[in-house]
Amino acid sequence: MPYVISEPCVDKMDRSCVAECPVDCIYQGERKMYINPDECIDCGQCETVCPVDAITLDKQTPEQYAAHVADNIRFFAEPLPGRNEPIGSPGGAEDFGPVGVDTELVAALEPRDPAV
Repeated sequence: MPYVISEPCVDKMDRSCVAECPVDCIYQGERKMYINPDECIDCGQCETVCPVDAITLDKQTPEQYAAHVADNIRFFAEPLPGRNEPIGSPGGAEDFGPVGVDTELVAALEPRDPAV
């Protein structure tokens, strides 16, 4: 069961989860972070440091954020807007760098004040 980052992360991207991840599996979109389900080792370290409680196990994601479970998979498995190939499992977010784009679900959300 991989971990998922859901809607509370949108426009916040605190990145404390990245610092805690021992396998570097948390990738940066334009407005939200995404956990690569193939690279995640289910350790839970990211969940404990998230200041907005956006990270949960996929099967424990609150109902109002359930769409983010499939959307998190989609971020890696399908070509994102402006990209010809899916990201897949590149083996580490730091070397891959910021993706600079989000899934359609996240891109369609209204902008949020990051200070709130």
